[in-house]
Amino acid sequence: MKVGLYSITYLGVWYSGPALTLEQVLDRARQYGYDGVEIDGKRPHGNPLDLPPPRCRELRLRAADAGVPIYAVAANNDFASPIPEHRESQLAYVKELIRMTADLGAPVLRMFCAWPGVTLGEDGGRYDIAQRVWRIAQHEAGEAAAWARCREGLVECSRWAAEHGVILALQNHPPVIADHRDMLRMIAEVDSPALKACFDAPLAHIQGVSDMRVAAAEVGPLQVLSHFGGEYERDAAGRVGGLVWHSDGSRTPERFYAGFLRGMVDIGYRGFIGYELCHPLPKVNGKPAGLDFADRNAQLAAEYLHGLLAEVTTPAVANT
Repeated sequence: MKVGLYSITYLGVWYSGPALTLEQVLDRARQYGYDGVEIDGKRPHGNPLDLPPPRCRELRLRAADAGVPIYAVAANNDFASPIPEHRESQLAYVKELIRMTADLGAPVLRMFCAWPGVTLGEDGGRYDIAQRVWRIAQHEAGEAAAWARCREGLVECSRWAAEHGVILALQNHPPVIADHRDMLRMIAEVDSPALKACFDAPLAHIQGVSDMRVAAAEVGPLQVLSHFGGEYERDAAGRVGGLVWHSDGSRTPERFYAGFLRGMVDIGYRGFIGYELCHPLPKVNGKPAGLDFADRNAQLAAEYLHGLLAEVTTPAVANT
């Protein structure tokens, strides 16, 4: 398995300060010991409007020279809207993302069924406003129909992905998808070799999975991409530990990732697990923490996961 850096960490949404350029993200990844980079598919990083083929080739070569290949792109799509014009604009967006992913030399495009989005204000990013807007639209149209709309969108996108040699990776991310079993059911209903799974442990933990190895076995060979998140700190003995962010702003120690990685060993997963700092950050002088907070967490996250991978892939440990 390889440890990746998801560029959402440096998009300038959650910390106080400007976004890094993609070149700067590649440099951070190399400096902090990451094995590759996943580009978020929105401005200022990876909107296809800004990445025509020549720019993609430039970034592809830059990443290769830095030794941190671009292993995935992340779509921010919503196929659940009851408004046809909204769904059609999302289809056009994903079709161009598929082209961009192929031009970047990345094998995988991460997909949502439905992504309500974020809003930006003086205090940075927030989820609640976009989620309220999404729920209003679904309530008016009947939420039961959202599943079929999402399936139709994924069917169409899977055809385009196959034409470009790109694999779509459906994440176990709400709404519409409630857990990894919903993710697997949607993949089965779309029934395309171009649609596989992006099973993420932090989401599974929130969704009530208590045995990560069992859940990983259920996903099995469909797994082509994964992410990990949270905040990290070093204790007095020099050990790095993880903290899980909760929607009420609290943080608790992370205790589930070793089991998840053992599950990945069980199923023979050899792909990327990408770090993302993607939640409201602690306040410093009344504002969200700055770029230094993102840098520190990105460094510690790479150290943490590399260390944990070394532990769980040691035969005597992996079999316990």
